[in-house]
Amino acid sequence: MELRRLESRVVKRFHRACADYALLQDGDRVLVALSGGKDSLLLLRLLARRAKLHRPKIHVEAAHVVMDNIPYETDRSYLRQFCEAEGVHLHLLHTAFDESTDRRKTRCFLCAWYRRKCLFSFAQEKGFNKLALGHHQDDILTTLLMNLTYEGAFDTMPPRLEMEHYALTLIRPLCLVQETDIAALTRAYDFAGQKVACPYEDITRRSDMNAVFHTLESLNPEARYSLWRALTKQHAAFGKR
Repeated sequence: MELRRLESRVVKRFHRACADYALLQDGDRVLVALSGGKDSLLLLRLLARRAKLHRPKIHVEAAHVVMDNIPYETDRSYLRQFCEAEGVHLHLLHTAFDESTDRRKTRCFLCAWYRRKCLFSFAQEKGFNKLALGHHQDDILTTLLMNLTYEGAFDTMPPRLEMEHYALTLIRPLCLVQETDIAALTRAYDFAGQKVACPYEDITRRSDMNAVFHTLESLNPEARYSLWRALTKQHAAFGKR
């Protein structure tokens, strides 16, 4: 019974996000950025099953980016099996970066940027018009706090973003789903985790700000909803379509 309630809550918020922010339309070719973590695996399953519905009619494939110069590895055979089970074709992409080209940027930033650039180029080349990313509500609110603290900007990752230099729209269908729900559901589904964690993931500002976000929630359990309401009022991308 508890698992059914959890599934129902996650699926309901996924569909609500797709509707509220007009994330999916008939004829969309959607490429899922599959990192191998719990968020992207769940996103792939939800979109793959959404594609089996009649309207809107969408086509879904997945891409996993291998950064050749970073000691970071996922179980690619598991990713292949997972995608096959969901009826989704998986593309394995390779890229790398040279950190000497810009000493001002951290390895974490350069790795993330080159992965994203690889996905953008591949999606455009293969005729996808949507790139689905696995960011959940906690990611979006943590980014808001980071931008407020370090940049003095009331800004974050929007649910939907039409890119300027690519014929591509970024979508975040998990934007209304809480990380705790994703973690609980993927544990219940027994999704396999990564073989080796990213060597830089625990030394970034994001991990520190994530702790701040959880502190806010401990002070006020309604903090996330207050922040989201503020986004809805002040950020055009968060207004319902």
